[in-house]
Amino acid sequence: MRPIKFLFFIGIFISICSCRSDFETVLSTGDLAFSKDTIYLDTVFTNIGSSTYRLKVYNHSKNDINIPTIQLGKGLSSKYRLTVDGMQGTNGKLFTDVTLLAKDSLYIFIETTAAIADANPTDFLYTDQIQFDSGENAQKVALVTLIQDAVFLYPKRLADGTTETLPIGDQQIEGFYLDENNPINGNELIFTNKKPYVIYGYAAVPTGKTAVFDAGSRVYFHANSGLIVANNASININGGKSTTANLEKEVVFEGDRLEPQYDDVPGQWGTIWLSSGSTNNLINHLTIKNATIGLLIQNNDGTTTSIKNTQIYDSSTYGILAQTGKIVGENIVINSAGLASLACSYGGDYKFTHSTFNNNWNSSSQLAVTIDNSISGATPETKDLTQATFNNCIIYGSYTNEIAINKSGTGTFEYQFNNCLVKFDSSNTNSLYHFATDPVHYNGIILNQSPKFFNVNLNKLNIDESSSAFAKGNSAYLIPLDIIGNTRTTPPDLGAFQSMSFPK
Repeated sequence: MRPIKFLFFIGIFISICSCRSDFETVLSTGDLAFSKDTIYLDTVFTNIGSSTYRLKVYNHSKNDINIPTIQLGKGLSSKYRLTVDGMQGTNGKLFTDVTLLAKDSLYIFIETTAAIADANPTDFLYTDQIQFDSGENAQKVALVTLIQDAVFLYPKRLADGTTETLPIGDQQIEGFYLDENNPINGNELIFTNKKPYVIYGYAAVPTGKTAVFDAGSRVYFHANSGLIVANNASININGGKSTTANLEKEVVFEGDRLEPQYDDVPGQWGTIWLSSGSTNNLINHLTIKNATIGLLIQNNDGTTTSIKNTQIYDSSTYGILAQTGKIVGENIVINSAGLASLACSYGGDYKFTHSTFNNNWNSSSQLAVTIDNSISGATPETKDLTQATFNNCIIYGSYTNEIAINKSGTGTFEYQFNNCLVKFDSSNTNSLYHFATDPVHYNGIILNQSPKFFNVNLNKLNIDESSSAFAKGNSAYLIPLDIIGNTRTTPPDLGAFQSMSFPK
């Protein structure tokens, strides 16, 4: 019996010792600790919701405490919204009698949707604070958001409740034509640097019209959005040389999420589509970031698409995909694409000089440059490649082979690489890749030597004197200024950056 009695008393003792005080709490004494004393919600566009930000609140005491109120300083009129440990409170603005256990913590999630009119007119900041308790026990965490005004371009809502669409072949996509006489925005074919533009759906340049982008203009694309240049329409991007890291004269196309964590996330929006028959397209000092396809160029009408001083980064499929295109490119930099940085496909006519094509996408099959003359199932399946010429270029990346040349049929297939640094498996015996013994297609090739880019992960493809591309260019192909306006020496460096051009 003694063992049974002993176990009985042990059970009672354990049950007594394990009892809490039935979650009795003491009032907060103003000793809460916070993961941050100020929450900076990154820049948002007017009336567009922010990402969600997190604040952690700690109770370092030995007592369970009761926080009488957690609220926003501007009360129910605040443009911020809170969730406290999964609770919505009163409209996400006011929470009462919040329990925080001893040596424990809780999460507060914060969002905002504010208009430019809500912000301070001198600095465009919208501010508030999270207030914990009141009186002598009050504690506060500041909230700060920069509100950016913008011009919003989007499809109209039609009378039947559907959204305006554009015909693409036998399909319809959500989109609209830019209007040069829009009653609200004025001439939508002229993009200025006065305000950024935010595009929802695909904005199309109508037949016979030209979309002009002034130096310093900024265009932000929502998911599944882009720009289409229609048959007999044109695009004219007039960016200029910038003197600071702000790229004040560069034209920039990117996704509409402005938070730093989205800086290098591929595939946030669609593409800039120079569609079949588009004409006289001129691109200078353009930066494209985080698209699905940076530039999609299809079946130009015979005129040349001129691309100069252009950078394309972090595309989920292609940096440039040209299908029967006609391109002259100078000082182009493309880095990181899911399939290829540059694809010259289905024939066409291409000439690139002093350009850098690199691909460090995390896969075993990505390429820096691919060239072909066919599309399976197309009519016809092959088209002539009248020219694919690369002068003073760098073609590099993390994969063993960073170039692929695929010839089909017996039509014209002309390609040539002059004074280029190329990464390719030298044991490959395919006759298309005889870099040292085929002067018709290859001259002055530097094979499998590192260009020593400054930092490919940060899209800094500058080089210095230690690079294998230093002073290896042919002066016959010299472009006098590099991509950021520095004067090239003779012999020039390969690629888009002269070695004196260090990241700003």
